[in-house]
Parts: sequence; structure tokens; C-alpha cells
Amino acid sequence: MDGACLELSGNNVAKELPARADDRTLVERAQAGDRAAFDALVRMYDRDVLKLALRMVGSEEEAADLHQEVFLKVYRSLVRFRFQSSFSTWLYRVVTNVCLDHLRRQKRRMEVQSPVVDEDGKTEFFQTVAEERGALDPERTLQAKEIDLRLSSALEALSPRERMVFELRHYEGLKLRAIGAMCGTTEETAKNCLFRATKKLRLALGDLI
Repeated sequence: MDGACLELSGNNVAKELPARADDRTLVERAQAGDRAAFDALVRMYDRDVLKLALRMVGSEEEAADLHQEVFLKVYRSLVRFRFQSSFSTWLYRVVTNVCLDHLRRQKRRMEVQSPVVDEDGKTEFFQTVAEERGALDPERTLQAKEIDLRLSSALEALSPRERMVFELRHYEGLKLRAIGAMCGTTEETAKNCLFRATKKLRLALGDLI
């Protein structure tokens, strides 16, 4: 597994983290030492893992490194997986933990200070921002670029977990229950984290509303 070149394949990150039909069989075979079964799991989820890592760190080079780190961790710890959750949920939890650790290290190096929080925030605004970012009207190109830079900067100022939850919810379209499972916490905790992230982002981007 170390240094192996992982082929990109698979579907987008599943919205409800469904169990895939042959997951259990492949996992059980891989736990018994069947390398071909493990390679099949990698091919099944490879693209999902890379896509999520790229979304979180924003750098293709860093995402590729984290992608390799994730599957190395999975390879080493798969024997301890006991099917208390679906394999996909467990795998995405590994991805989120690896990405969170990376973002925390990066944040400590950059010594980024989070903005002061204000009262209530509404999530609908960020859907509007996303629409602006994807605008094709040439007259809006400059404005869209400015919004993109402002939003990226505001996201970097969030705590790693706040950024993780916000991006999983608004860019990947995952539900809070699935996000909580991926982060190893509850739906309510994920909801509170999203609320804090939303307030901070609205404060930082209030003049764009």
C-alpha cells in the first residue's frame, strides 16, 4: 500500500452515505488478508475520498497526499472495523479526521485568528453566494472573482471543524445526520457547529448581502 499509485474511479460523495451492496463481503475478505478485495474497496471509494480531501484543503497536491494517507490508515486499521456503522461512514470519518488534523496543523502555522461572532445568521445567503460564484455573465466575472476570494478567506478563518461541517453541508449537500456520523459526533452537534460557522461567515461577508 505504501507508495502505491491509486487509480481514480467511483462515484461522487454519497449524499446519504448508503451501504454499497458488496461492501461487507469485500471488507471481510480484506480483513482476512485478501489484497485484491482491499484494492477493490479503494477503487470503489477512491474518487470520493480525493474529492472530499480536495474540497477541504483546496490544493490538489495536498489533497493527493491526504488521499494516500487516508487509505494507508484504512489499510492499517481495517482489521479493527466491526461493522457498527456502514463502511462508507467509517471511511469518511477517517477522511474527515485526516483532513481536520491537516487543517489544524496548517492553521497553527498560519496563526489565523477567527472573527468575532455576532448574533443570529441565516444559511440561505450562502446559496446565493454559490450562485454568484458560478455566474456565466461576463459582466459579473470580476464581481464573482471578488466574492470567491472573500468567501475563501472567510472559510480559512473558521476553525477546522466549522469549515469541515459548512463545506460538507453546502458544497457536498450532505445532511446533518450524515455529517455528524462522518465526524464521529451527533446530528445536534453538527447543527450547532454549522450555526457557528454561518454566523462567522455572515459577519465576515455582511457587506455582500
